[in-house]
Amino acid sequence: MAPGTMTDTGLQPKTPRADLTLWIAVAGLVALGLAFVASSTLSAEEMNRVPFWQQSWVRQGIWYLIGGAAAAAVCMVDYRILARWAPVAYVGTAIVLALILIPGIGAVRFGARRWIDLGPVQIQPSEFAKLALILMLAHFLSRPREELRRPLTFWQALGLTALPFVLILKEPDLGTALLLWPAALAMLWAAEVPETYLRRLVVGCALGGALLVANLLFAPPRWQIPLEEYQRQRLLVYFGRDFAPPDASPEERQRARALQEARSYQVRQALIAVGSGGLWGKGWGQGTQIALGFLPRTAAHNDFIFSVIAEEKGFVGSVTVLTLYGAILLRGLQIARQARDRLGRLIVVGVVTLLFSQVFINIGMNIRLMPVTGVPLPLLSYGGSSVVASLIAAGLMQNVSTHGRGYPP
Repeated sequence: MAPGTMTDTGLQPKTPRADLTLWIAVAGLVALGLAFVASSTLSAEEMNRVPFWQQSWVRQGIWYLIGGAAAAAVCMVDYRILARWAPVAYVGTAIVLALILIPGIGAVRFGARRWIDLGPVQIQPSEFAKLALILMLAHFLSRPREELRRPLTFWQALGLTALPFVLILKEPDLGTALLLWPAALAMLWAAEVPETYLRRLVVGCALGGALLVANLLFAPPRWQIPLEEYQRQRLLVYFGRDFAPPDASPEERQRARALQEARSYQVRQALIAVGSGGLWGKGWGQGTQIALGFLPRTAAHNDFIFSVIAEEKGFVGSVTVLTLYGAILLRGLQIARQARDRLGRLIVVGVVTLLFSQVFINIGMNIRLMPVTGVPLPLLSYGGSSVVASLIAAGLMQNVSTHGRGYPP
């Protein structure tokens, strides 16, 4: 053997490789997203008068390119270096979330102040705040196990989660705010925080949720927990409760019934779209719920994109979407299990939990398993901030898959 030859090939540096399972699934979702954003918007007559470059599917394609470039950039920097900048990203997104609550800075759409208007585009900072929180928690929880057993560490982690939660809730955006907690809980569990703390947290959250629902359904109006009116109405629609109070006059009851019909319209039409697709669907661009305007065109290409796919590609299309998401989530769990350090494992656990929660909530509200919350379907729903953030999340998984090899546990 020649002098200087390395006998232990396992110690040789490994060439970075793309995670094929992950990126084939991501590419499949991107292709479906582009196709069905086009299908759900081109049927509208007004889109025929919009210049080509301003059409929704073209803009979505541009966001896919920007998100792909951002994901590639994230992959090039070792996640350990990214984690050192996590406090800066966390504080920066918290400041931006606070600034958009100020009139004149945050852009108002649909009664909520969630966006920063940059002229041709509007950015939704809460989408990036979710990733900043994951990096911050991973950085914070990557400490000696003795410190993780201290109650103060547990409460500090909850405080880190509570700050963006409160700021996003104030926009108001209850759906996005609630997404922070499953990711935080999964990361605390993966970090091996004492189970006693986690059990108490889960029980407390469950009791709080039960009290909120009981208060909404049974408490007199003057005793009800303050909620935005549209949030209250969405929950009443989900639980099938009458909008009118018990002592309402016939006129008030009639107005409440009309309002309830209007608020439940989208959910009913989404269910009809899903159920009418059959096995193979009606064909791309042939969905009658979209073409005839029964499924509102303002929501079909974002919140209810799954219903569009289910109507036009049927059960087979729905299963294809679930299979692609399943491939990403299972591959993410494999990457987390194979990660050689706690930091990498926590990042991937947080990302996988966040994506799974979004998929579960969005598809659940399309088939009425969940109340309507406005949570986008990752990589499929129309929206630049959501698309870019989802591709960066995939880039973080690739980063850990690439740079997490060859290091001691």
